[in-house]
Amino acid sequence: MVTTWTITQLDRLTANGFVTTAYWQATAVDEQYSVSAYGACGWADSEPTIPYDQLNQDMVLNWVWANGVDKSEIEASLANQLELQKNPVSATGLPW
Repeated sequence: MVTTWTITQLDRLTANGFVTTAYWQATAVDEQYSVSAYGACGWADSEPTIPYDQLNQDMVLNWVWANGVDKSEIEASLANQLELQKNPVSATGLPW
């Protein structure tokens, strides 16, 4: 399984350039199977203290993980979802 974390969007204050919300997505892929989780993490005005034009994705991901998004828990959930895709415990359909 390969998991990729991305920041998909940032909200910022135009007056000072500080980020107030980061939107994230985690995608796990194992062969032909793929699952994703997404969410948002927010901060008060001027927290974190690095202005928008000085950011990179790794910085923001570290803020997200340090502020309530449990990376290990999400990756474990994605692994479980992939396992259920590969080995389903229920199915739908018709016998004909």
